[in-house]
Amino acid sequence: MPPSFSAEFRTELHRLLAWRRDVRHFRPEPLPEGTLERLLELACLAPSVGLSQPWRFVLVEDAGRRQAVLESFLACNQEALKACPTERAGRYARLKLAGLQEAPHQVAVFCDEATDQGGGLGRRTMPEALRYSAVLAVYTLWLAARAEGVGIGWVSILDPACVHDVLQVPAQWSLVAYLCVGYAVAEDDVPELERAGWERRCPLKRFVLQR
Repeated sequence: MPPSFSAEFRTELHRLLAWRRDVRHFRPEPLPEGTLERLLELACLAPSVGLSQPWRFVLVEDAGRRQAVLESFLACNQEALKACPTERAGRYARLKLAGLQEAPHQVAVFCDEATDQGGGLGRRTMPEALRYSAVLAVYTLWLAARAEGVGIGWVSILDPACVHDVLQVPAQWSLVAYLCVGYAVAEDDVPELERAGWERRCPLKRFVLQR
């Protein structure tokens, strides 16, 4: 029989969703041995178009490669600051937008755009569904990690071509996410960008249309 989920479980699931955060401040200690691998196994339970499982995880452990990724972030972040409207530039400069220097683990998530798995099912009219599938794996990983008290920060202020070259991955792999992973210094159920006054969550009615 399929499982039945109790009201208590649903309440806990709601709390898990509410307490998932994009972490920027990490403690230095690494995760216990085997923890990251177990979380990645759970990430592979994510749905994927045609059961293609196009996600590819690269564990970035080499100090030189990490430094190159950090330099890409710093350069891209400086360009983003220059392009920021004057009234928001100061606020942007005060934001901490990456945990690259503190996180004990870094994981680059790619999408294999040329995978044969799944036989191309569901991709003919929407080939981007492959990348959407990889994003679902990222979110599944995020929730699984948060359930174990592990924080994840998604770094998007990077040059994908630079990361691709630094990590020397196959040409048909496209960068989907660069993740910092570890234990958070502090936890909060309010997004850091909201606490910093950058943006606020909007109500459901803004996102729902009827036709």
